[in-house]
Amino acid sequence: MRLVETLALASCVLAAIALPAGAQDYPGKPVRLIIGFPPGGGVDIVARQLAPKLSEQLGQQVVIDNRGGAAGNIALEMLAKLPPDGYSLMFTTPTISINPALYPKINYDALRDFAPVTLAATTVYLLVVHPSLPVKSVRELITLAKARPRQLNYSSGGNGAAAHLAGELFKSMSGTQIVHVPYKGIAPGLIAVLSGEAQLTFASQPSTLPHVRAGKLRALAVTSAKRSSFTPDLPSIAEAGVPGYETTAWYGIIAPAKTPRPIVAKLNADVIRALDNAEVKSGLANQSFEIVTTTPEQFGAFIKDELVKWGKVVKEAGMRID
Repeated sequence: MRLVETLALASCVLAAIALPAGAQDYPGKPVRLIIGFPPGGGVDIVARQLAPKLSEQLGQQVVIDNRGGAAGNIALEMLAKLPPDGYSLMFTTPTISINPALYPKINYDALRDFAPVTLAATTVYLLVVHPSLPVKSVRELITLAKARPRQLNYSSGGNGAAAHLAGELFKSMSGTQIVHVPYKGIAPGLIAVLSGEAQLTFASQPSTLPHVRAGKLRALAVTSAKRSSFTPDLPSIAEAGVPGYETTAWYGIIAPAKTPRPIVAKLNADVIRALDNAEVKSGLANQSFEIVTTTPEQFGAFIKDELVKWGKVVKEAGMRID
């Protein structure tokens, strides 16, 4: 997805200039930024890079509130019930698009209960294999997997984890039968491939690159639609043998539904300005995150597209978490 950040920023600046008197008084107190996962993960890294500069833009402290549990569902359910006044926001992830298909009972509607503000950042996953696997490209992996159905396996951090979804999408689009082996967390799943217990996995670029550079893993491709600027020598899975394949880790800000549009517009403009700060840009780039911003409407359409995409993958794979 190629998004026109310049136009998005211009439209949001104009919207902010036209704010009515009531919204111009916002914010009058600290703003809470909820994260649906424990500290230390990708979304937490992005949020903590952004929060200080967003505080400067808003003129009020942005307080990070980690509410981990149930793959982000606890935080999403909480946000859906909070007052739509602009003082409670959430840094969400692809889980908002995946969980509705994955969990039989959730107490929120991903489209009706939230007001999208903006996409903020993305990072890619790497398709990596153990060096002992006799493949050096995506096409060679597909050929081997088809010759040895259900004999290769890929690890993930658990059922419904990012690597699980990325793997099931790969299997569906490449027509291969590779066995999923869930582990109790992202780190154990990666260790399984490092040790040769599993043959391959889809892991985040920041956590995987050091092992690739050390020769402990072999990277075949990135999962984004096009090559990553951080690993330009690696092809995308789409160009390397599976046309149309794309999945990334993305992070964006949402508010409760019915948050006044002028407040959403102000938040959009201020978040984009904060992300444009040189210190934030450098900090995120050092962690292999790419800044990508949108209008609220573009972010809403993006979430809707993601719901359709992952709903199909979950259904075809027969995935379900009680």
